[in-house]
Amino acid sequence: MSRVVTFLTRRRGGRGWHWTDIVSWLWLLGGVVIMFGPAVWLVCSSFKTPAQLAEFPPTIMPYVSQHARVEGYDKPLTLYRVKLPDGSTKVLAEVRRIGIVAQMVDPQASNDIVKVNIADRQPVREIGFATENYTEPFVHFDFLRYLRNSVFVTAMATLITLLTNSMAAFALSKYKFRGRDLTMLVIVGTLMVPLSVILVPLYSVVGAVGLLDSLWGVILPTVATPTGVFLLRQYMLTIPDELLDAARMDNASEWQIYWRIVLPLAAPALAVLAIFSVVWRWNDFLWPLVVLSRKELYTLQVGLNTYAGQLNVQWHYILAMTVVTMIPVVLVFVFLQRYITSGIAGTGLK
Repeated sequence: MSRVVTFLTRRRGGRGWHWTDIVSWLWLLGGVVIMFGPAVWLVCSSFKTPAQLAEFPPTIMPYVSQHARVEGYDKPLTLYRVKLPDGSTKVLAEVRRIGIVAQMVDPQASNDIVKVNIADRQPVREIGFATENYTEPFVHFDFLRYLRNSVFVTAMATLITLLTNSMAAFALSKYKFRGRDLTMLVIVGTLMVPLSVILVPLYSVVGAVGLLDSLWGVILPTVATPTGVFLLRQYMLTIPDELLDAARMDNASEWQIYWRIVLPLAAPALAVLAIFSVVWRWNDFLWPLVVLSRKELYTLQVGLNTYAGQLNVQWHYILAMTVVTMIPVVLVFVFLQRYITSGIAGTGLK
């Protein structure tokens, strides 16, 4: 811990502040706000009620108005901090509001009605979390089924992606054949083709093989990724060819060389590709929406769309379930993040 504090507090100017220290701190703090600010707002807003989300100006924390039971009234009344004509402030309870005038009473003496301009009062609020935003979808919304479908699609697509892309990268990096460079150029060139361009022919192919309205129809068309082939090939180029030749001299088959030598050595690049694949498949919305028509097969991202109606969007549920959908991706990143630096750095070496 002392090393971390020493690193964060060190200055270029020695004991005094140098202008570069100030610029560096402002730059880093700005980056932290830009990177984590939206995530913090998302998590805090997921605990707000629809009325709180509609407030302007918006607040970061979910505030709720305090209420008090007043003698002579059946329901609890909302408390306000009122500025009186003599300049003092007092906490009063609102009975009713007529235009810009609110009729209020003292919670301790409810006999006298005080008329107050709404501009002279502020609600008495405290932080309150609307936990029902998380519990209601589990009760009235088939969230667990959609979650199970998303986990199946993401897990199977990631495993098949790692297998197929690593085999293609192994062939393009360790075998010499005519047209190898051209093949790699064509694969990389497909990165410039967006999904919307090939959506109709891809839908026709999936329909021709009978995979429409099936989770495998979501999985199989997306397993071969040019990004994965390029990433793994560049990393496998760093593996010495002499190591593979020595294995062949020991009568190892090509499959044994690939499975027992190349894949373990390419583990950092495979971890990076696994993170990318999980993020791609977990957040995919367009392709599952096109392929799937039965509600029980929806993935989580498509299922959340049911909260967005034509006339009403239930933002409080959408925000809460979005936070839940972020958890698996964050966990994958936490457990595999140590491979990211070495995996990406190794792809640029040869």
